[in-house]
Amino acid sequence: MTETAQVATAARLLAHDTFDNKCALRPIMDQTTSRWATLIISALIAGPHRFAQLHQRVGGISQKMLSQNLKALARSGLVARDVAPTNPPQVTYSLTELGVGLAGPGR
Repeated sequence: MTETAQVATAARLLAHDTFDNKCALRPIMDQTTSRWATLIISALIAGPHRFAQLHQRVGGISQKMLSQNLKALARSGLVARDVAPTNPPQVTYSLTELGVGLAGPGR
């Protein structure tokens, strides 16, 4: 996503009343401001991690909760999931451009 497209998307989302429970921004805020999502994004700021590394880094998170949060963050375009064609497959998670942009203020 280009910077112009990101700015346009952000402007469109922020034009809504975020205090309204029907606001289009609310689901994104719910995903990115949860305790686990914030910790996962913070861990990925340092660079790509494999699942086991993230599980170890984010203390107290269950494998199920980590998996659910990674899927939600990937669906929202904040985390990229790269699968290496090995046996067994090696999956690496990293922040997308949008994820880096979101993480920028939290650094």
